[in-house]
Amino acid sequence: MSKVEDFLSKEDEQEIVEAIRIAEKNTSGEIRVHIEKTASLDAYDRAMEVFHELRMDETQLQNGVLIYLAVEDKTFVICGDKGINDIVTNTFWDSTRDVMIAQFKQGNFKQGLIDGILKAGEKLKEHFPWQEGDTNELSNEISKG
Repeated sequence: MSKVEDFLSKEDEQEIVEAIRIAEKNTSGEIRVHIEKTASLDAYDRAMEVFHELRMDETQLQNGVLIYLAVEDKTFVICGDKGINDIVTNTFWDSTRDVMIAQFKQGNFKQGLIDGILKAGEKLKEHFPWQEGDTNELSNEISKG
C-alpha cells in the first residue's frame, strides 16, 4: 500500500469528503485532508508547507485545519491556523490524534480520518459557529502530493 492512490478507495474518499461537508456545515472553519507518499522534510514542516500551498492560511478567521498524511512514512500531522490554535489547548490536538491513531492501528484509515475530521469539526463549531453569509472558502476534496 505504498502508492497514494491505493491508500483509500474512491468510496472511502467520498465518505471522507462527506465527513468534511458535515463537519463544516455548522462552522465557518475549513478542514482539508492531504495525502502523499512520503514527506520530503520533517512531517510537521511539510504539513505547514502544504497548509500554505492549499491557501489554508487565507481563511477570513484563520480557522483552517489540515490533516496531513505521509503514507509510506506512516506518519500524520494535524495542524490548525492561528485562529483555532489561539483558542484550543494542545491537549485537544493530542486527543484528536489519539482518536485517529486508535483506528489507524487497526488498519481503519478511512474511519480514523472521519473520526478526526468530525472531532475537529465539533471544536470549530463550538468556537467558530456558522454565521449568516459564511461561505465554503476551500475545497472539501482530498488533495494528493
